[in-house]
Amino acid sequence: MKIKVGTTNKAKVEAVTEIIGDYPHLKGAEIIPMKVQTGVADQPKSLEETIDGAMNRARAAFSDCDYSIGLESGLMAVPKTKTGFMDFCVCAIFDGNEFHLGLSSAWETPKKIADHMLIDGLNMTDAAFKAGYTDNPQIGSAEGLIGIVTKGRLTRKDYTKQAIITALIHLEEI
Repeated sequence: MKIKVGTTNKAKVEAVTEIIGDYPHLKGAEIIPMKVQTGVADQPKSLEETIDGAMNRARAAFSDCDYSIGLESGLMAVPKTKTGFMDFCVCAIFDGNEFHLGLSSAWETPKKIADHMLIDGLNMTDAAFKAGYTDNPQIGSAEGLIGIVTKGRLTRKDYTKQAIITALIHLEEI
């Protein structure tokens, strides 16, 4: 079995690899990361745009495989929050005919970082770097900003796993 993943982001690929091993019907699948175009902004700013990005990644990665997976993180408007937005991850699994979607938990970035994303148009990695939260310009491929603000209690890989697990609900026999 082959599963292609529409990203080369280390945290996302590791999340897929670890989760797939927990599913008997997918265990042992060859995981093939691929760099693909998302067709959305570098920092999606709505639920719909983030879902579109994940679906576009999965669609672009689907060839000569059993499943493809698209993972996209983005912001969505959430009333009554400090910044008006929360970050979340979407997983889109494509079987060649239909998509199976899942979402992670959502969390709110510090206001200083949200301002860099919403006003300055930066993606989360660049916003976290500019705001001084990290000196790692590749934080999105490591623990992610979520790992920094939770002091390692929840990492980018962890919340990506949540989205994968919830998408896999539709591919597992009960």
